[in-house]
Amino acid sequence: MRLPGTLLVVALFLGSAGPAVTNAQRPSTATAQDDGDFAKFVKQATTKPEFLSPLVDHLPKKAGVPTPKDILGYHIGTEKKLTYVADQQRYFRALEKALPGRVKTEVIGKTEEGRDIMAVFVTSEANLKNLETNRQNMRKIADPRGLTDAQVQQLVAGTKPHYHISAGLHSGETNPPESVIELAYRLAVSEEPYIRQIRDNVIVSIMGATDVDGRDRYVDWYYAYKTEEQYDGGENYGGPPYWGKYVFHDNNRDINYGVDSLRAHLNWYLHWVPPIWHDVHEAQTLLYTFSGQPPQNANLDPILYTELPFFATYEVNKLTSYGMPGVWHFGFVDMWSPGYLGFAAANHNGMLRMYEVFNQGGANTKKARLQGGQTTRQWYRPNPAPVGEVDWSIRNSINYAQTGLLTALELTSKFPQMVVENYYQKSANAVKRGGDQPPYAFVIPAGQRDQTQVDRVANLLRRQAIEVHRATAEIKIKEDTFAAGSYVVKLNQPYGPLAKTLLEKQNYPDASLTTYDDSAWTMGMANNIDVRTIEDKSILDAAATLLKEDVTTLGGLTDPNGAIGAGSATYIVQHNGALNLITLRYRLKDSAITAAKAAFKIGDREFPAGSLLIPASDRARREIESLGLMGMAVQQLPAGVESFDVDLPRIAIYTTWANTEKVGWVRLAFDRWEIPFDLIHKDHVQAGANLVSKYDVIVMPHQTANGKSIVYEQPKLSKPLPYKKNDTFKSLGLYAETDDVRGGMGLAGAAEFQKFVEAGGVLVTMGVASAFPAEFGIAKGVEAQNPAPGFYAPGPYVQSEILMPAHPVMYGYHQKTLPIRFNGGPLLQAGPPPGFEQFVGSSPERPQIIARFTGGEAGVLSGLMRNPDQIRNRPMVVDAPAGKGRVILFANNPIYRWQTFGEHGMLFNSLMFWNDMTGAASSKPTTTGGQQ
Repeated sequence: MRLPGTLLVVALFLGSAGPAVTNAQRPSTATAQDDGDFAKFVKQATTKPEFLSPLVDHLPKKAGVPTPKDILGYHIGTEKKLTYVADQQRYFRALEKALPGRVKTEVIGKTEEGRDIMAVFVTSEANLKNLETNRQNMRKIADPRGLTDAQVQQLVAGTKPHYHISAGLHSGETNPPESVIELAYRLAVSEEPYIRQIRDNVIVSIMGATDVDGRDRYVDWYYAYKTEEQYDGGENYGGPPYWGKYVFHDNNRDINYGVDSLRAHLNWYLHWVPPIWHDVHEAQTLLYTFSGQPPQNANLDPILYTELPFFATYEVNKLTSYGMPGVWHFGFVDMWSPGYLGFAAANHNGMLRMYEVFNQGGANTKKARLQGGQTTRQWYRPNPAPVGEVDWSIRNSINYAQTGLLTALELTSKFPQMVVENYYQKSANAVKRGGDQPPYAFVIPAGQRDQTQVDRVANLLRRQAIEVHRATAEIKIKEDTFAAGSYVVKLNQPYGPLAKTLLEKQNYPDASLTTYDDSAWTMGMANNIDVRTIEDKSILDAAATLLKEDVTTLGGLTDPNGAIGAGSATYIVQHNGALNLITLRYRLKDSAITAAKAAFKIGDREFPAGSLLIPASDRARREIESLGLMGMAVQQLPAGVESFDVDLPRIAIYTTWANTEKVGWVRLAFDRWEIPFDLIHKDHVQAGANLVSKYDVIVMPHQTANGKSIVYEQPKLSKPLPYKKNDTFKSLGLYAETDDVRGGMGLAGAAEFQKFVEAGGVLVTMGVASAFPAEFGIAKGVEAQNPAPGFYAPGPYVQSEILMPAHPVMYGYHQKTLPIRFNGGPLLQAGPPPGFEQFVGSSPERPQIIARFTGGEAGVLSGLMRNPDQIRNRPMVVDAPAGKGRVILFANNPIYRWQTFGEHGMLFNSLMFWNDMTGAASSKPTTTGGQQ
């Protein structure tokens, strides 16, 4: 149903009579009761009058309620002052203690380093008293199935909109966590009519530091180095090499919420289901407000695409009326990718809002140069930023951010019922669309080779509150017949559009448009499992039960001949692609485990090459079962089964200091799959390092831009910048330490890698890191090239072809072709150039192409790739022997964020079978241009 009388957008902009606050330009409402010291401060701290607004040029005072300065010792936006999270939270608790009827704090979880993640609610006394009832009502609105029209009307009329604001997701963006401290105070104490209206009509929640660990680490770095940065340029000391434990900027790209602290934010959102989530960021714009430009995800409700410009245009209107230049919308971030943290709101029928406010990387006033598009007048930028140099203080940024947020909250308070009703309508539309329009469901068939991957997808869907059913009987529909146990994701549910977004092929809407992040994320392809699209409506009536909890894959051993009881048995664990095989090997590190060189059968059951042969024990059986692995107990192996020892390697992961983030995803995966490793960097690979005495395998994840940047990293253009533990700055020095993050391994370090390989070590490179052994002669016969102009590939899924299925890297991959996320390069060439094959012959160091990209338009499986012929027949995985060792080069990135689980197995095989690759079947080389 659609409630009448809420189409108020036109009335608003035509100046219709409404709630108490008018739309006219508001003069300052400062009074004699305000904080006089703050009024002087803000005028001095703001570098030009036009960078201040009448909403924030004063600060109200209330007896018995501490201002931020009363607790912190300084006004928010003071030169060279940034606030640690513990102090921010201390202030929020003090505010709660002083105004318990208006303010409530809530710890929503812990970070990886054990710090509290805190939300603070600010609203009226009546709303706070009714907070839990309002939450329960909002959850009913979010899932309106079964509600009558009368119940909907009652809920919409009686439920306050919940507006959630998050700050500090990106730790180098220093203003937002400061802004929201003062914002919380203003909202709690001000008696200005528009703020009273906000308190009465809106429940505001604030996440003061979304990445708590990263915020503290950046503040430590700022106080250690950046306070010395000069006003007029000169040396810039950047930021710390780590924010959170694992990821950096990608904490806003964790589409599957693999990082625990990010999952805490998702869980909090799903508990409270606020209709609006406003994420405040910084860039080089004075204030950009997100309005949802193309390309747009068509699975999201059309209502959303009216709400976003409605809010954004109002903000541009109001801040422009205050004389603040450089406020605009459109022309920046698009609505295609669902993977941003705050996109949890849009994905769940709410509204993601976002700001980008000017960033100067700290709290020093600096000379900023404004240039580019933000200084040009456009229909969406009526009052552009001034061209040229301008003094910019952190207080300027705080003024912009707070003025925008107060304006957005004011608009919400004017039309609270519209916000709630739109939320209901989008949720109701989602249910209806899933029952009226194909596709009606997705089915993940039972009986796939690796049930752990299948169950992981079901659990990842459930993580985002998508309903997943399990078939209780065979399902016969137009598309196929599916066995009992198949998973059915019906789309006639509130989060059906999200399920469709995640599971379907991404058909990019306009190849002429670029996108802000990935163009594809199709879950079946990312996990290398079969997912079927169902257009037969009868699937909605299929016999299936709703999963009430996450699925635990139950492994087990068949024992057809009673081998377990007979003693001295062998457990054969199938290598069917399960990633937990490597976990099993490490859990049984003291066992003498071997692996089958080739596939073999026992009766009707096939055991692929790489299947593990494990001495029987109760412990081994328990681990096999707990890890969801499948196998058989036998008294003796069939005749002719050849095997090799599965030796555990000593592993290091190599990281640059300039780009730790992509390495962080690999560290996360290794930690989750219990793969021990040392994290090494430039200091560990200097002349005389003798790496082979310490490690058998060194993994070099995707990082930086090319091989040269891996070797040389950051130029030494400033003073030394240590990243080390110390008693003053306790967040520094975690995960790795160095006396100077600048510089790189240099040619001496590259030579140590070459010695490592030639002495018997295995170097495994991923993505751009594969340019390093190619460019520096470590992988002989391999070249790394950049795509030609006109090539554009923002993370599509493409087809690859396995050329060497018997190679240990490909154990567990049974199909001839694989979906692979294209990493953007490099484009590899392996083998001699055309016409030179006769001079190479069968050299033992001739590189072998294990798998290649098929290329062409037909090879683009999901998402966008322009000029796909450039990757035709280009090597994807290369085995390059060198001396006693070898280099395994992946042109793809087998561990991309928390997504490409279907590619992890290639990397894990490279670790498990590191010294078992000699003599693998050869393949034909690929020459320049990708032709055979």
